[in-house]
Amino acid sequence: MKKPLFALALAGSAALAVTSISAQEAGIPGAIDASRVQAGSYTIDPAHTQVGWRVSHFGFNDYLGLFGQITGTMQVDPAAIEDAKFDITIPISSVAVSSNGLKEHLLRPGKDGAAPDFFGPEPEPAKFVSTSVRQTTETAAVVSGMLTMNGNTGPVTMLVNFTGAGTNPFNKKETVGFEASAMIDRTQWGIDYGAPAIGREVELNISVAFEKD
Repeated sequence: MKKPLFALALAGSAALAVTSISAQEAGIPGAIDASRVQAGSYTIDPAHTQVGWRVSHFGFNDYLGLFGQITGTMQVDPAAIEDAKFDITIPISSVAVSSNGLKEHLLRPGKDGAAPDFFGPEPEPAKFVSTSVRQTTETAAVVSGMLTMNGNTGPVTMLVNFTGAGTNPFNKKETVGFEASAMIDRTQWGIDYGAPAIGREVELNISVAFEKD
């Protein structure tokens, strides 16, 4: 059902190129133009950043959810992309799903003192800290790092596409956007309820806006 991540990245790069031309012609503030990216420190715009997730439900279809209220920072120099640093925090309690019953289950305490099926009522935020960045094309990179979630820490590799840079017309801040994708095995973070009937592999799709400090 899911395409290989690198195939998605290749297709995404082609789509981004077309989007960039259309955006510039329409006078849209952001464009896929690396010369617009200024070196320095950036902070996530939490109102326009989200982490989506997708997991198989019994092999019938996929279920989708979303995390919001993301915070974090980026250090970047366009002349040395390999030195870029990302530090991102995701509040698990912000999870949004289309079923009230599922959200209640995700944040439900364990029964009779047992461990919760998923995250429990007061989950610690998840945290991703990059350890390496490898540029693959003019607008794409592979970012590796460590994800701490549900009391466990493990490696994650993301494919990241640069999606636009420019000046936000409302707050006048220099803004840089990215979209990223990754696949994780949730059981490696101790979230094994229902596996494998409920898929072990969770597809992550991230859309993030960074504002220059």
